[in-house]
Amino acid sequence: MSASGGTKAIVAALGANLAIAVAKFVAFAFSGSSSMLAEGVHSVADSGNQGLLLLGGKKAQREATPQHPFGYGRERYIYAFLVSIVLFSIGGMFAIYEGYEKIKHPHEIEAWYWPVGVLVFAVIAESISFRTAIKESNATRGSLSWSEFVRRAKAPELPVVLLEDLGALVGLILALGGVCLSLATGDGLWDGIGTLCIGVLLILIALVLAAETKSLLLGESAGTEDVEKIEAAIVDGDVVTGIIHMRTLHLGPEELLVAAKIAVQHDDTAAEVARAIDAAESRIREAVPIARVIYLEPDIYSESAAVAGTNPGKAPGGPGAAAPDVAH
Repeated sequence: MSASGGTKAIVAALGANLAIAVAKFVAFAFSGSSSMLAEGVHSVADSGNQGLLLLGGKKAQREATPQHPFGYGRERYIYAFLVSIVLFSIGGMFAIYEGYEKIKHPHEIEAWYWPVGVLVFAVIAESISFRTAIKESNATRGSLSWSEFVRRAKAPELPVVLLEDLGALVGLILALGGVCLSLATGDGLWDGIGTLCIGVLLILIALVLAAETKSLLLGESAGTEDVEKIEAAIVDGDVVTGIIHMRTLHLGPEELLVAAKIAVQHDDTAAEVARAIDAAESRIREAVPIARVIYLEPDIYSESAAVAGTNPGKAPGGPGAAAPDVAH
């Protein structure tokens, strides 16, 4: 997981959330603020989430077995999906319930300096954690916007930590606003409204995380840039004249499967084709190092079948033209 830059961000978020959780529960005990209770539970849920991400990264490092011949790389996707479920159920639903109860039965906040002081401390701690996640993400996101990075990232840890930290910061602002309005008006209703808003925010973030990690669990192809590199690496213009069709699949964040049917000439010998396939595999791994499982199947390209439009695919001579998936 160190290759993705996720471990450092997870550890920073875990340390911040544990310290913040303790401070929030202390503030709740002295003030009775429901926002503090909801935020405390939120921080505990976030700490558990970071623990799940670390556990998933550890389990993903296991060696492949006969029962799981492609390894355990997708463990990281499974645990990231569990994070979204925990965030939704424990963080979001609890906050909505607590906010509803506080709106229904409002009471004045006592010892106001406790929740205000803890919230200011939490904003500082979460900002440090968020800054670490941004720094680690910038090392891998390139020219992508933040929304594109969250949608396209194959390693789930950084998007999860980014969204959690963002949600935590916004939630803290909502909690601080609710507490301050309650203190200014003497009406605990505002504290309940702030808590309710925190719950809605957490559920929205959980839904986004669930959608993204579900896509990874189903199996995503390589990114456009990597696909183009692989296509260019396969064709040598001599023995391998083109790509009939190709599929890629992420077995894990840093492990890619490549399967392609390649076009060769009818008079090539088996030895020539075998050497060309070995060379193509080497070029693919050099161009895209995470391409670790590669299957290349040779086939004879038929011009007559291409003209007839039978099973159009990618043509010899370049990755972009059309060719049939037929052998003669």
